[in-house]
Amino acid sequence: MYKSLPICQRKNQSFFLYYLYRAIKTANEIENFRYRIVEDKPFLYDVIHASATINRPNNTFGFSYIDFDSDESVFQTIAKNEIERVKSSNTLLPAKGGDNVIHFSAVPWLNFTSISHARKFSISDSCPKISFGKMMDVNDTKTMNVSIHGHHALMDGYHVGLFTERFQMLMDED
Repeated sequence: MYKSLPICQRKNQSFFLYYLYRAIKTANEIENFRYRIVEDKPFLYDVIHASATINRPNNTFGFSYIDFDSDESVFQTIAKNEIERVKSSNTLLPAKGGDNVIHFSAVPWLNFTSISHARKFSISDSCPKISFGKMMDVNDTKTMNVSIHGHHALMDGYHVGLFTERFQMLMDED
C-alpha cells in the first residue's frame, strides 16, 4: 500500500475508489473469484461487479452496486454516482444486485488481524467478501489489512494468494 497514498494525493483521487477499482479488477482477472454456486452447481460469470458498503453522514450505511468497467475513469464516474445515490437514500439494499458481485466493506477505524462477516445461512451465498482495514504507519511504511473470505468449493488459499499478489502490484502502479 505504501506507494498508493502519494499517487492518490498527487492525482487528487479518492483512496477508497483507488483500491476498490484495483480489487475488483484483480477479482475479474482471477477466474475463481468469478465462480458462484447457482442452483447447486458452479457457474462462471464473465464479469463481476462491486457491492460495497457506503457510509452516510448520519453514521448509517447502505449497500451499493457498482458496475465494473475496465476503464478506471469510467469506473470512478459510475462509483461516484452510486455513492451519491446511497448517501442520499435511507435504504440498506442496493438499487440492483445479484450473485455476480463481490461484497466489499471498509472499516477504516479498525486495524484488524481477522474479521468475520454476518450472514444468514438459510440464504445461499457464494459471493466472496473482502474487507479493508485502517491505514497504519509501520516502520515508515503505510499498510492496510485486507481480509478475503471465499467459498472453499470455489477457491482456496492459492487463489487468495494470486489475488493478494496481483492486487499489491496494481496498488503500486502509477
